Amino acid sequence: MSPAARFSSRKVMASVSNAVSLKPGLFLRRPESSALGLTPRRASIGLGCFRRSYVAAAFANENREFVIVGGGNAAGYAAWTFVEHGMADGRLCIVSKEAHAPYERPALTKGYLFPLDKKPARLPGFHTCVGSGGERQTAEWYKEKGIEMFYEDPVTSIDIDKQTLTTDSGKLLKYGALIIATGCTASRLPEKIGGNLTGVHYIRDVGDANSLISSWEKAKKLVVVGGGYIGMEVAAAAVAWKLDTTIIFPENHLLQRLFTPSLAQRYEEFYQDRGVKFMKGASVKHLEAGSDGRVCSVKLEDGSTIEADTIVVGIGAKPAVGPFERVGLNALAGGIQVDGQFRTKIPGIFAIGDVAAFPLKMYDRIARVEHVDHARRSAQHCAKSILSSQTHIYDYLPYFYSRVFEYEGSPRKLWWQFFGDNVGEAIEVGSFDPKIATFWVDSGKLKGVLLESGNPEEFQLLPKLARSQPTVNITKLRNASSVEEALEIVQKSLMAEAAE
Repeated sequence: MSPAARFSSRKVMASVSNAVSLKPGLFLRRPESSALGLTPRRASIGLGCFRRSYVAAAFANENREFVIVGGGNAAGYAAWTFVEHGMADGRLCIVSKEAHAPYERPALTKGYLFPLDKKPARLPGFHTCVGSGGERQTAEWYKEKGIEMFYEDPVTSIDIDKQTLTTDSGKLLKYGALIIATGCTASRLPEKIGGNLTGVHYIRDVGDANSLISSWEKAKKLVVVGGGYIGMEVAAAAVAWKLDTTIIFPENHLLQRLFTPSLAQRYEEFYQDRGVKFMKGASVKHLEAGSDGRVCSVKLEDGSTIEADTIVVGIGAKPAVGPFERVGLNALAGGIQVDGQFRTKIPGIFAIGDVAAFPLKMYDRIARVEHVDHARRSAQHCAKSILSSQTHIYDYLPYFYSRVFEYEGSPRKLWWQFFGDNVGEAIEVGSFDPKIATFWVDSGKLKGVLLESGNPEEFQLLPKLARSQPTVNITKLRNASSVEEALEIVQKSLMAEAAE
């Protein structure tokens, strides 16, 4: 059977019905449990109605049967899946605001920021899909695969009834099936308090990272606003540049949404030993400019001032819904509401990656996850649902990680991974040197686990634990003398339940 015939005959193309009830939850973690009201079903309009619109779009321009809007990780992995199914050549179009083919965005706050003498990451080295062991999808790769690319030409409007998109340059694109993969934009400090001054940086793309590197080549004093992933990774890279670095954040400790106070203290001490200073519980009042118009200091709400010639702001991100608000948003999680196959309420329109508010099946809530792992998996799941007979709903296990101080000459590299949900009692085992683990236990069941500096076998165990949620002996876990002993305890619990 030809790819076109397989496409026409598949059942999965029916999109989510307007009647499907999607009850909102909270962003990322700890929302109150709610019944999603999600039952896998097909839209009442049936395949024939969708196929007629699909054929019309294909007739108008065979290269735009499928359109992906967005040029990040999710778009790259979706394109890979289209190629695997033989449905990319002459059929797929990607519309991006980026100047580059999709790439692995986490590199921008890790290896990309290393000093030039410490082998920094550079394109084309981290184009998708190298992050998961796939092909390096350069601009030439898309050409070879027959995928039409529009660079630096973001979509400005959509006509849902006519199934058309308008881009910034005025292009009018007809689509048969549309995948929204627009990701997020960086949250910015207000312009009225100096958020747009020269020397103030935000990192979302290669251009942002290049601008920061140029600034660091002349910088002496850096202030990082925000104590989350971006703040920690940027500050670690700044140590290699030998910059006088201060991290400012309003919370009580680093990465408050995940780290426990005691775990955060270990990381803070590690950073402080390398010269990084912390201003905890501090909020920015405004940024001050010198006579040359460049930022020169940060004024805090308590009246204190910190000198700085460069500032990096990492205070979160917002889903880039742009012209797609009419497709249907989730008021609490943010982003575009989808079902377990990433179908929106509009037939033929899908959303994936950071911008999608999706059912987090194992925790019975709606979530929006800003992470490369989810971007990859959601893209592949959505594309397979469109192109094959796959009908099972997305069953994602939350996963987060970070790697810092990985540059050449660093006396120690930090690499942690977390799987699951950080709810219940947190039990910490280990001394951080050489490794440390935190286990979250709720009603006797292991809900989540974080491990710093584990070996490959230990890291491979984590997702098995978090997904299976074995019942554990809390007393034994609390009394474990080492990370290895603690992991052995929970692994035995996992094996015992599997044998029952």
